[in-house]
Amino acid sequence: MKGLYCRAGLSDAELKFIIQDATLSDVLDSHQVRVQVKACGLSPVDLKFLGDLGIQNDVIPVGRDVAGVVLQVGPKVSFFQPGDEVVGILPVDTPCSGLCSVIDMDEHCLVQKAEKLSWVCVAGALRDGVCAYTALHTLAHMAAGHTLLVLDGASPFGLMCIQLACYHGVKVLTTSHSPQDHTFLEQLRPTVGVQDPLIARVIPVYSAPLDLLPAVLEETGGLGVDIVIDSGVRLQEEGEPEERKLLPHKHDIISVLGVGAHWVTSHQDLQLDPPDCRMLFLKSATVSFLNAEIWLTSSAQKGRYLHILRDIVEKMSSGVLRPQPEEAVPLYEATVAMETIQRQQKRKTVVQL
Repeated sequence: MKGLYCRAGLSDAELKFIIQDATLSDVLDSHQVRVQVKACGLSPVDLKFLGDLGIQNDVIPVGRDVAGVVLQVGPKVSFFQPGDEVVGILPVDTPCSGLCSVIDMDEHCLVQKAEKLSWVCVAGALRDGVCAYTALHTLAHMAAGHTLLVLDGASPFGLMCIQLACYHGVKVLTTSHSPQDHTFLEQLRPTVGVQDPLIARVIPVYSAPLDLLPAVLEETGGLGVDIVIDSGVRLQEEGEPEERKLLPHKHDIISVLGVGAHWVTSHQDLQLDPPDCRMLFLKSATVSFLNAEIWLTSSAQKGRYLHILRDIVEKMSSGVLRPQPEEAVPLYEATVAMETIQRQQKRKTVVQL
């Protein structure tokens, strides 16, 4: 049995992705489930994050978002039986690659897959769904009547946030990074009910990034938004890499926050200067860091985590959450696909087995 693994170098640029043999134990643990993998989502490997958790193996398994069919269950498994279609995310410290044809997982990392959902769709969208739930429900305490600003709404994560927020009665503003993204976001409509646009306003930042603040204040009557979810932040006005030119400056984000607002950031190395903190204090606003991996680091959170996974699958099945379709690649292209993902850091690919 073959799996995809990452051989760690001194830096992300020196990572090597290799296919190597993997073996399974002859006997399942009490709560383990043996799954035949049908599809696996690939995402970038974060060596710094793994190092912070004390995971410093020479070879790191790649591919953790899996969907498949249960082949065998452990003696104390109560949630599943052979033949069930399941989906889940392997833990950070898993020794097993999700691209193996058969894997062993703890039953508390899996939920039932809705029959109408394709393997590729659910494996590609599950992680973005978890991130959206974590950002909006757990960190930002979203409620009906709030106003939300999603930066880069056409990204897979941004799209999940928009659809989830609209379902709960939140007014959504978003930014577009290209004319194609702008057209796509303007045309978003719900699958059921009144076919009004999902987004109250799409703000183009690819031609004039400075338009963000006046556009948001105009749309909110000068009050600012209740929630901001970013896809990265510029810390300096000048000297940032070209790929970060479309990201908002941290001061712009703080400026669009309303009183008591929540800023949820995915920027791991965010630095706030004393004037930034003073403005946040005056607005009584909060900054939260989005780390969707946190659910599996504490056994006390597993119940909530499974509830989130089930709700994501249910909303995808009913059409409330409609992820952008991922183009599946065959297993023999997994190494090249993973190298591209690691280099671009944002692109996602699903491998169909």
